[in-house]
Amino acid sequence: MAPKKKESTLLFDALDLAREALLADAGDPKIVGEFISVDFDVENRMASYLFEAFLQGYKGWRWVVTIVKVDAKSAPTVCDVAVLPGPDALLAPAWIPYVDRIQPGDVGVGDIVPSTIDDTRLVPVDDALIQDHELDLRELWELGMSKARTLSIEGRDQASKRWYAGDRGPETPIAQSAPRPCSSCGFFLSISGSLRAAFGVCANAISPEDGRVVSVDHGCGAHSEATF
Repeated sequence: MAPKKKESTLLFDALDLAREALLADAGDPKIVGEFISVDFDVENRMASYLFEAFLQGYKGWRWVVTIVKVDAKSAPTVCDVAVLPGPDALLAPAWIPYVDRIQPGDVGVGDIVPSTIDDTRLVPVDDALIQDHELDLRELWELGMSKARTLSIEGRDQASKRWYAGDRGPETPIAQSAPRPCSSCGFFLSISGSLRAAFGVCANAISPEDGRVVSVDHGCGAHSEATF
């Protein structure tokens, strides 16, 4: 087997042809470097010649010239000239869908973030209803029956965890030094829905939390019943 492989290798001695094809394709000899190596596919009579590539923005990439012979007697033919990454090539990071890239604060004035049908934080309103349960007007309002979708259990769970662990939860310095929690403040407005027992909105104009969602055990120095 060893002599046969050596003979096949000699059939692919087309380094000069590969370099000529590469220079013609590249158009500028300055971006073509030294020959690196050749990879043989003996069974298909193909060889890939690798050269250094000096292309701006393609650090560590290589020129690859693919040569083929139809049979042992035919002349070698150029199949393709391409640039492929080498083992130390600088590559672009893996593509991440825009939905996963957006962070709080990224959406500005005029920006539109398209929603997705498979967003697990949302569920069709019909799926949020309790079976065989006749809803009163208050429940219809809180479930948002006028909307196509409403928060799913996962959506509510994500929101509550984010709010509770955020700047308006119970563990912040301002909450720790507050005289009393928000739940006992006259400026505390409970939100509707299943999160009413845990969160509300501050309505005190002099509070740093005015107009923001706060946890019931959050607090600040502007509590309605604070005394000296």
